[in-house]
Amino acid sequence: MSLQLGHKLSLEEIIEGSKRGERKFQELLYKHFASKMLVVCARYAKDNFEAEDMLQVGFVKVFEKLTDYKGDGSFEGWVRRIMVNTSIEFYRKNARMFPVVDLDHAPESPVQENQLSKINMNDLLAIIRKLSPGYRLIFNMYAIEGFSHKEIAKELGISEGTSKSQLARARAILQENIIKMEGK
Repeated sequence: MSLQLGHKLSLEEIIEGSKRGERKFQELLYKHFASKMLVVCARYAKDNFEAEDMLQVGFVKVFEKLTDYKGDGSFEGWVRRIMVNTSIEFYRKNARMFPVVDLDHAPESPVQENQLSKINMNDLLAIIRKLSPGYRLIFNMYAIEGFSHKEIAKELGISEGTSKSQLARARAILQENIIKMEGK
């Protein structure tokens, strides 16, 4: 099947063509979601190269599992979940290099609302990327993806207390870096 240039394809048509394994539809699907999903991967990655690697691996999984998508819920949400899981798997493969350490007495330091409103998205991403991989992973899973500490503990094979302490320490570090950035 060839694509007609004058016909704007719906997302459903692109998904169906991709399910059939038609490369042109897969390319359209990739182009439709790549920039949004790169942002998701970038929050978990240490740099743009790593984020791009996560994105590529994630899209391979999307295409491999596309027939599993039955139309329940948002397709974008389904793709996003694959990207998050791919990022978590990347962390697990490198866990010996980036251990999650239990901190028994990590301070709970809430970031002030007015501090966050002064920072643009790129600066915030840069600050998040400065976190150690373990802190970054737990911060993203909890604060951005909405995982509970129980879910994080199960997913990463750690205790809930470790998840909570890692999140507290990540927040404290983020707050320190936000304050430093404001002082410049």
